[in-house]
Amino acid sequence: MYDVILFDLDGTLTDSGMGITNSVAYSLKKYGIEISDRTELYKFIGPPLRESFEKYYGFSAEQAGKAVEYYREYYVDKGIFENTVYDGIEELLKEIRGSGKRAIVATSKPEVFAKRILEHFGLAGYFEHIVGANMDETRTKKEEVISHVLQSCKIPDLSRVLMVGDREHDILGAKKMGLDSLGVLFGYGDREELKRAGATYIAETVRDIYPVVFAPAPLA
Repeated sequence: MYDVILFDLDGTLTDSGMGITNSVAYSLKKYGIEISDRTELYKFIGPPLRESFEKYYGFSAEQAGKAVEYYREYYVDKGIFENTVYDGIEELLKEIRGSGKRAIVATSKPEVFAKRILEHFGLAGYFEHIVGANMDETRTKKEEVISHVLQSCKIPDLSRVLMVGDREHDILGAKKMGLDSLGVLFGYGDREELKRAGATYIAETVRDIYPVVFAPAPLA
């Protein structure tokens, strides 16, 4: 059914919670905001950072921009590697490559960071392209990232493309671009969030992704 599989990064390929929350806490501390419960910051995993600082802490656009700069002070050398690959992901990517399907990363994380992370974990080679946000905070919305993938990778048949991610932004972005989507529950979104967003499929584990990705094409 699907020839092209788009993957979110944070909460889908890697468990990046420690690095992201440490970086957000570092940034918020610059504004005198102390965080005692790390789980309060899980909502920052996935969505564009600037948007999250504005939404959850009432920052102005200027404050949110500065908060992202503080975030990167910690993230660029330390937080980026406070990260682990989910069990079974590399095996899934090997199967996808071996089957002849195209795997592409579509993340709201800055592209330069996404490439660095995937190279660090030895996963970059499984992807035809790694596409993310620009460092100037443009192309951060998931539909913008997906649109760039579809255009730059010359993908004409949207019915053959599947977006895999863990948050509503992945599902809503896919829907806006006319794609099917698969929400994963081993990341940072929950079933209710993914169903509300309109996920075509929901997978509890990495193994649950296989029947969707490798489903046989319907007979003509």
